[in-house]
Amino acid sequence: MNQISSTPVTLPSSGYSPAVIDIPPSQPGAFTIAPDKSSPAQGAPLTAQGAAAIARGVGRLFARHQILVQPEVTLRNHRRADLMGINAKGEIIIVEIKCSKADLTGDQKWMDYLEYCDRYFWAVPAGFDVSPFERPAFLPERAGLIIADAYDAEMIRPAAYVPVAAARRKTETQNLARIAMRRLMMITDPGLVTAEMAWE
Repeated sequence: MNQISSTPVTLPSSGYSPAVIDIPPSQPGAFTIAPDKSSPAQGAPLTAQGAAAIARGVGRLFARHQILVQPEVTLRNHRRADLMGINAKGEIIIVEIKCSKADLTGDQKWMDYLEYCDRYFWAVPAGFDVSPFERPAFLPERAGLIIADAYDAEMIRPAAYVPVAAARRKTETQNLARIAMRRLMMITDPGLVTAEMAWE
């Protein structure tokens, strides 16, 4: 696994605001699945491990750069983000995970996430054909790209910073904080069941 430096990277000029992101992209093709003898699925394609494995790898990458995420977060428009989190600057980040080409091409809802985040990423397994992400329909000037396995991840393309409205950022930040606290409460006290807990 290549080491990821902490040198900021500036996204080339586009129709969106210039972006400075804290995790620089790696060289294309540099990512390989890390072997691990403890894994029951060693040698199996990452798609067989599913979205949970990719989410774990992305979470580890983000955590090293002070980006904390929650999985399966329901937004106010009733869409559910695979990963949603906040970085040290207070920017909201959403990650959409794709394990197959059919899942990617059949997704008609992903643009509904853009108005709820400052930065948007795709995350896919190693070996995934990433050429579709260069098509204009997938907004390569806006959306970042991460390749991940169950143990780590690397950013291939940074996400542009397109700020959401201040009022929405406040609302979504509070919502995300409440979801995280609710989940923690359910872990520390599994017997705690209330109408509020059932809301998520």
